[in-house]
Amino acid sequence: MTNDAIDYAAFDSAIGLNWYEIDPNLRSLMDRHIAPEDRGWAQEQLVRWGALCGGPIAARAEAIDRNPPRLERYDAWGNEVSRIVHHPDAIDSKRDIWEQGPNGLRKTGRQVSPVLGSAFTYLLSQSDTGMVCATGMTGGVESLVDRYAPQEIRERVLPRLQSPSFDGSWDGAMFMTEIRGGSDLAASETVATEQGDVWLLNGSKWFCSNVDAKAIVTLARPEGADPGLRGLALFLVLSERADGSHNGIVVKRLKDKLGTRSVPTAEVDFVDAEAYILSSSKTGAGAEAQGLKRMMSMVNGSRLGVATMGLGIMRRAFLESAIYAAQRQAFGRRLDRLPMVQETLVRMAVEVEAVSSIVFETSSVSGVSGDERGRQLYRILVPLAKFHGARRGLELASQAVEVLGGNGYIETWPTARQLRDAQCHPIWEGTENIICLDGLRAMAKERAHDALLDRIEAALVAADHPLLAGAKDTIAEGLREV
Repeated sequence: MTNDAIDYAAFDSAIGLNWYEIDPNLRSLMDRHIAPEDRGWAQEQLVRWGALCGGPIAARAEAIDRNPPRLERYDAWGNEVSRIVHHPDAIDSKRDIWEQGPNGLRKTGRQVSPVLGSAFTYLLSQSDTGMVCATGMTGGVESLVDRYAPQEIRERVLPRLQSPSFDGSWDGAMFMTEIRGGSDLAASETVATEQGDVWLLNGSKWFCSNVDAKAIVTLARPEGADPGLRGLALFLVLSERADGSHNGIVVKRLKDKLGTRSVPTAEVDFVDAEAYILSSSKTGAGAEAQGLKRMMSMVNGSRLGVATMGLGIMRRAFLESAIYAAQRQAFGRRLDRLPMVQETLVRMAVEVEAVSSIVFETSSVSGVSGDERGRQLYRILVPLAKFHGARRGLELASQAVEVLGGNGYIETWPTARQLRDAQCHPIWEGTENIICLDGLRAMAKERAHDALLDRIEAALVAADHPLLAGAKDTIAEGLREV
């Protein structure tokens, strides 16, 4: 593998390129974080995936954005079906992602590490972050079902969630937001009533992405439970009841969104929706058994996913800018020969490398077992990665629009969609204020920042290149002030 300079003038479009092969920074990160014995296999998978994401999935994304999912409330006989209809290109992309991505690699018997999984997400995010949401929630649902569902439910659900084949598979989603409680989950009003071996949920959810998922995790308050967060329990809601009939999930309307239009987001009513509890129904249960704590294990993974989405848009913004600047002539010269444009492109590239370092460092300590320092590092890095990845994604998408000038503002060029999609990420899985509070909570309650400071000190020791001397001194001075 080589890190030779890339001649962006050789390309007239980012679509159609192998996005792994033209990304030396990603290849370097894989060298750093993937064990040598697994690196060759990972390389084969990423070369294949980079061609798929940069080729057909990227091309389809433009058509899907112009033809988003639509809701069919009733069938021909007037029966309420709440059916989501997708454009054929969306189905083709979902099939490719399901069968050619990490889920499809189950059939090889090889383990997809968190770092490799993040690399898959990063490349797909350059195509369409809405599609990442539409296909990426399943792993979190699978983990919760595997750990907390009754045995008979695990046997029923897990083979569908783990299927390497798209046909007959079940995808997952997480419905938390209610009209009175977005970030304020304590205000949740959905009620759960125990009825034999199942629970019935009644209430409304306000923002439900991947609304036609087959396996949904959600929060509800069992009857008689205390108000506030401690009274919430975690439930699994399937699209079909145990008898095979349609469950009580009523899609009221699809949101007319600014971006991420490939994933359907809707308002939903649970009407006696059959559900299975994944936590304790008793307020006095231990903290680990409480619904919100168990849900947060999925939320943290989702926040890292959103950080990776933002990083993917950062990379796509740089790539589109670099190609355009190499093709466009102004004042008798290529744009990328003009000093201020060169500075802009360099700053964009540096931002991509900086955020990618945080994201893949976070992935490398994801799911650590028996390593308290690693757990603390993951705990503090997740909000940091989410904050910077989402915000920088929006900033670089805006910068790319400016590099392309008037063309960047036109929907026939890809930068306009990237900007629209990027605006979602500072909101998804917690706004920036919520993320900051989560970081402060990790510091105050778990002293997670100690692990981060140790990691920074270790990085300073390892950074021995003369060109880094000034940066090392600045960082070291900052550490002394902390």
